[in-house]
Amino acid sequence: MTWDWDWAMEILPGLLTQGLLVTVQATIGGALLAFVLGLFLALLRRSPRPYISRPVGAVAEFIRSTPLLVQLFVLYYVMPDFGVKMTALTTGIIGLGVHYATYTAEVYRAGIDCVPKGQWEAAVALNLPRRWSWFSIILPQAVRRSLPALGNYLVAIFKESPQLSVITVVDVVGLARELGSERFRYLEPMTIAGLFFLLIAIPASILVRRMERRLDT
Repeated sequence: MTWDWDWAMEILPGLLTQGLLVTVQATIGGALLAFVLGLFLALLRRSPRPYISRPVGAVAEFIRSTPLLVQLFVLYYVMPDFGVKMTALTTGIIGLGVHYATYTAEVYRAGIDCVPKGQWEAAVALNLPRRWSWFSIILPQAVRRSLPALGNYLVAIFKESPQLSVITVVDVVGLARELGSERFRYLEPMTIAGLFFLLIAIPASILVRRMERRLDT
């Protein structure tokens, strides 16, 4: 099969302005939810009350142990039977966000554990309120240490976004598949979609590595 430049140039604008836009929306929405919810889960996991920390840990372990594809299917096709109805893109964002929140929670926990013990002792010595100690001293340092790992998960969410096609979200890969089925020719659309992922994922990975080196200095 030879490359058809004319058709490639014809479908390029649609893949860029429609398909890639949906992919970016799902990625950013899912990442923001994962980062915020993950921090909340990390704090709950550190709760001294077992009736809070243990159920949260069990739920997080369950989500991590089941495939994202199955979770998306349940959210979109099963939950409406219980009165929970959302658009496909909203469902995809929630699915990605909740799934990866269980991983970012562990990143935050590691970041919190890396905060020097002296920081905790200084907060106690200054008789600072516990909430003030967390949000003004501990969490800023923990989040800063967690940024490189969070950046890696941002790239992972971007690469996982094509799985949203199972719930009818037409992202760049889904649109490429549709265009290919119209002519039974997949070389150009799928190649262009793959190049989009490379052009975004590789620079993002480089930036994450640079951030990691800078924070280590």
